[in-house]
Amino acid sequence: MKSVIVVGAGVWGLSLSLRLAETGWRVTLVEQYAPGHVRQASAGHTRLLRSSHGSDEWYARMAWRAREAWLRLGERAGEELLVESGLMWFAYQEDGWESRSAQVLKNLEIPHGLLEPEKAGRRFPSFRGDDLAFVLWEPKAGVLRAREATLAVARLARAAGVTFVRARAVPYGERTGVVADGEVLTADRVVWACGAWLPGLFDVPMTITRQDTFHFAVPRDWTSPPLPAFCDFDLSAYGHGDIGGAGMKVTSDAEGEPYDPETGSRQVTAAGEELARDYLGRRFPALAGAPVLFSQVCQYALTADAEWIIAEAADGVWLLGGDSGHGFKHAPALAEYVADVVDGLAEPDRRFGLHERVPARGLRTSGSPATRRTPSG
Repeated sequence: MKSVIVVGAGVWGLSLSLRLAETGWRVTLVEQYAPGHVRQASAGHTRLLRSSHGSDEWYARMAWRAREAWLRLGERAGEELLVESGLMWFAYQEDGWESRSAQVLKNLEIPHGLLEPEKAGRRFPSFRGDDLAFVLWEPKAGVLRAREATLAVARLARAAGVTFVRARAVPYGERTGVVADGEVLTADRVVWACGAWLPGLFDVPMTITRQDTFHFAVPRDWTSPPLPAFCDFDLSAYGHGDIGGAGMKVTSDAEGEPYDPETGSRQVTAAGEELARDYLGRRFPALAGAPVLFSQVCQYALTADAEWIIAEAADGVWLLGGDSGHGFKHAPALAEYVADVVDGLAEPDRRFGLHERVPARGLRTSGSPATRRTPSG
């Protein structure tokens, strides 16, 4: 039986471990804390699932496959992991990023529609869209319950025979093994999927930034059915309606300050709240003064071009990271892709290599603060 050690029990490491175990591998998963611990990005309350990625078909196709996979995982776990609330992209130009996304969705036959701002606004109790050209609507997109999904995949991985080892791992030289709290573990392959900890172990084109997330209290009639999720490419903002009583999420997607996931403060900042409130006031004015109901600090493991890292650092030693703020949703489909790579059945696309990256943000958002554009009127 082929053997593999996966380091990191975030959603990527867990999904890959589950996939490999169910395809005949003996899998050991090493995690220094526990699946769903608050320091990992996968422990966030929610993550969005959407297929729009500008003009890039590769990610759009993978996101659509991942949607089906998340629905199947939810059925297996016996809980709703994906809330299919639908998702709206707010477009300021007729021929911008959203238009290019719509063309890809059309090419791939992924459900979508182009809505007049007034019509789109009827889906929200309070909405200001007078600065928009149109709204790109993804009816089959929605919100993943991130921490619940992470823990559900962990349970399925255990049931599939994955061995969990609680330890801090460091590389075993360039050999296919790890040193886990002083003990050497070896296998045919090693995959380092340790998120924000990866740059501390390997020379990878990644930076780690802190991201403050905020959930605001909403009136009762805003909670059922769930409001659509939303993304604002130009203003680097996103959010969704109340999921599980945690309030309406409004968060800036602009890159935050450099951050250490081990020692960095988990307390949100006043500046982060001001940025979220600025966007809330311009897009959903009825909530301009809403109290913060829930907040959380997570981290982005960023590459300059928002492309991931799937690369062989040494013979049989693979690096998997650089989720760049748009990786969670892809996890089950990405696991199938990476499993084939690790098994030698496929070569990773060159875009995922360890080469120097050219700054770009077209896969996620513009990467600019949400205050750079002022609505008309």
